[in-house]
Amino acid sequence: MSVYFGNLLTAMVTPFTADGEVNYDKAAELAVYLVDNGADGVVVAGTTGEASTLTDEEKIRLFRTVAGALKGRAKVLAGTGTNSTMDTLQLTKAAGECGVDGIMLVVPYYNKPSQEGIYQHFATAAAATDLPVMLYNVPTRTVASMTAETTLRLAQIPNIVAVKEASGNVEQISRICAGAPADFVLYSGDDVATLPILALGGRGVVSVASHVAAKDIKNMITAFHAGETALAARIHYSLLNLFKTIFIATNPVPIKTAMNILGHDVGPVRLPLVELTEEQYEELKKVLGQV
Repeated sequence: MSVYFGNLLTAMVTPFTADGEVNYDKAAELAVYLVDNGADGVVVAGTTGEASTLTDEEKIRLFRTVAGALKGRAKVLAGTGTNSTMDTLQLTKAAGECGVDGIMLVVPYYNKPSQEGIYQHFATAAAATDLPVMLYNVPTRTVASMTAETTLRLAQIPNIVAVKEASGNVEQISRICAGAPADFVLYSGDDVATLPILALGGRGVVSVASHVAAKDIKNMITAFHAGETALAARIHYSLLNLFKTIFIATNPVPIKTAMNILGHDVGPVRLPLVELTEEQYEELKKVLGQV
């Protein structure tokens, strides 16, 4: 299955009201804003979207809301991965009826499955949908890490078309890029690693920083693919402070705070996450003055 999700996908925050309810109107507005400012698509209910604190009903309504707001202008990937294969299967099936363009599945967290368990989990979920699937490897959040060998094995399944790699393992990323089928693509799962991963053969990034710097990130990727590597490097260097600062606390606390500072009113985070300290807040404000 040959699928093009684009080069820059934003891992979208989930807006909440002041009392912690999902703000669906703001989610629709935010999705349109992100695409208007350079994103090729959005991932809904991923790590940055606080998926682990959303109910299935909230996720399904978010998928439908964002897909309806974008009306085919950009790709919408639904984050349906959980640490339960049965729950993932059901949510993936439901997402397929919401008008989304693809599915993103994270490595099961907490359970700490073996590589065979990871393979069987993803293969089972992919079989539940006709939509293209992006895998997501983020061992800092899941404990278990999917190896290059498991990724390449999964890449043989026709509708598993991509992986978001946030392992930080250069050798692993290199092996995936070297061994994957021609129609299977790798995305950086960490903004600061985007340019190095492009050099290894990656397609682009599923980005957090693109909430506030999408045009620059898009220009960096475009420059690299056009062979203007020096320009791409200069843009990368100019964004380093931002890339660092949006992770001074657990994602998505800093990026939601940044969006609020910039007037987008995406609301608070849900417990057990808490807001930035005063010192972190001032550091973030300083960096945003340079964006």
